[in-house]
This record gives sequence, structure tokens and C-alpha cells, in this order.
Amino acid sequence: MTGLAVDDAAWASTWRRRSPADKLLLSGGLVVCALALPAWPGSVLVGLTAVVLALGPARVPARTFGRAVRWPLAFIAVGTLTSVVTVGADGLGWAPDAAARAGSLAGHALAGSAAVLLLATTTPMADLLPELRRLRVPAAVVEVAAVTYRLLFVLLAGLRTIREAQTARMGYSTLRHSYRSSGALAAAVLTRSWDRARRMQEGLAGRGMETGLRVLPEVLPSSRAFLAATAAGLAALVSLSLAVA
Repeated sequence: MTGLAVDDAAWASTWRRRSPADKLLLSGGLVVCALALPAWPGSVLVGLTAVVLALGPARVPARTFGRAVRWPLAFIAVGTLTSVVTVGADGLGWAPDAAARAGSLAGHALAGSAAVLLLATTTPMADLLPELRRLRVPAAVVEVAAVTYRLLFVLLAGLRTIREAQTARMGYSTLRHSYRSSGALAAAVLTRSWDRARRMQEGLAGRGMETGLRVLPEVLPSSRAFLAATAAGLAALVSLSLAVA
């Protein structure tokens, strides 16, 4: 599962012991650069920087990073295609600046996605959620993210168990059986998720739970050298992009 692989990569990353605030600043700065700078060469430089940092200093497996970027890439491809199609009296056609518009949109989106994945593959949610609380993100948003994160692994484990049972019973031996098994799998996972959410809500209500789920976060110190390198790197990206553009 891609979600499990990303979480495993975050825990195994050499940047795991770095402060989440430092990594948020780096990834956030890269996202801003990806959106604000010209697609050429700004987005290209931002995307390359994010990939190099992930595969180099952070030691994220290339296969994991590549598999994680596939889903954003599919949405970007669909969004890019629909943005350059026009509907007129003669039917469907291409916008006059289709190539430039598609390239700009895809460049910004891919660079921003790479920057976000840099954070996702180097920072476990267990580190990120307490940092969001310290940044005064609304408590309801953080609690929903925390509960979703906890339930995700329960659902993935259930999905894997059901699929293995179906496979052992030749549930995917033919195309027809595959369609039937996939439908049963989706239905089983959906009902399990609703049941688990209901039982969790009843359990928390029975305990008089009126505040958030409190945990003892691990405090990771900030690095002045890392922050200085981040500021210098972002400034260099901006300067080089504007100079070339």
C-alpha cells in the first residue's frame, strides 16, 4: 500500500530527527516558489530540488517516492487536459495557447506536489500533528486528521486481510470473478469503516471525552544551520529563476 510505504519511509528517513517546524518551513517555501515563480525555469528547479533532497540527504527510497507521485500525476494530467479544451459551435477544440497553458499548469502542480511529498516522506504524522497544534491550527482540524490517520491503518489492514482471503479462494482468477470480488471488498471495507467510527464515537462519549486526544509529543530541537541553508537555498532558487526567465 502506498500510504503505508510513505509512512514507513518517513520513519526510516535520516531527516526523522529533524524538527518538524524546520521541514515545514522548507516544504512550505518550496510550495510558495512553485506557485509564484515562472513555470520555466522556476517550477523545474523547485521540483528537481525537492526530488534531490528526498532521494539524497533524506534517504527516501526512489521507488517509494516514485509510487507516491503517481496519484498526484494522474490528477494533474486530467486537470491539465481539461484546462486546454474549449467548447464552441464547432464542437471540442484546443485553446489557442494550449501548449503554454498546459505546460505552465503541469509544471506548477508537479513542483508543488514534489515539495509536499518531500514533507510527507520525511515527517511522520505523529510528529506533524503536535507541530500543527503549536502553530495554532484549529483543534477540530487536527483531531479529524489524527483520527483519520489512526483509522487508516486499521482499514488498510482489514482490506489486506479480506483481499488475501479472496485470493486464496480464487476470487481473482478470472475477469468476472475479479469484478465481483472487488465489489465485495469495497462493500466490506465501507461497512467496517462505518462500524469502527461508530464504536469509537460511542467509546469516547462514554468516557466523557470533551477535549482532544492528548499525547506526549517528542520534542525535536530546531537546527539553525538547517534554517540558514533553507533560506539560502530558497533565495538562490528565486534569484536563478528570475535571472533566467
